[in-house]
Amino acid sequence: MLIDDNNRRPLCRLHFNRSQKYLGLFDIDKNETRHPIETLDDIYSWADVLKATAALYL
Repeated sequence: MLIDDNNRRPLCRLHFNRSQKYLGLFDIDKNETRHPIETLDDIYSWADVLKATAALYL
């Protein structure tokens, strides 16, 4: 997922190709960290991190 459709502003990445699903979150240096999720609703538990990442681009 990109902010403002700009590939230099990544918010997160969704990995659904395997049996284990992952949510990839980016830090300030744009390094991705994968976190396992069971369902799409598990993304809500990472809301604070997603908001903090979005705030970096303001």
